[in-house]
Amino acid sequence: MLARGAKRRVLRGLARLARARGLVLLVGGDGRAALAARAGLHLPDRVPARGLLPFLLARRAGAPWALLSMAVHGRAALARARRLRPDLGFVSPAFPTESHPGAPALGPLRWAALARRLPAPAVALGGVGARTAGRLPWARLAGLAAIGALRGG
Repeated sequence: MLARGAKRRVLRGLARLARARGLVLLVGGDGRAALAARAGLHLPDRVPARGLLPFLLARRAGAPWALLSMAVHGRAALARARRLRPDLGFVSPAFPTESHPGAPALGPLRWAALARRLPAPAVALGGVGARTAGRLPWARLAGLAAIGALRGG
């Protein structure tokens, strides 16, 4: 576990690298850390975010780097997304996934229903790979995200 100062240095270094390469850095669940790094913020579902209000105020003031993404697993997350107006929603798990064994998968129809009601572009996450991606409704799909499908081996 890194000490707080070491975490800040690592985050600042990642932020510099991301900016230099034209990438977007999203900090998970910590609005103050995202502000310090001049990075975007990703809000997990069902977990309260720390330092959310200062980040949202910077976003409202027009900070161009203050992108907001959210995990969307169900109706409660949709209601939160309607209030916060994220730039992107990760709708998941689209299909059964090794990273969350036993978690109920949405499947293409329920994934589409959530994506349709999301007030932001929807990205499919969870069990997404070469064999499953084509089963999703491409009209609602802004992107695909994967963890296990990108592992080598």
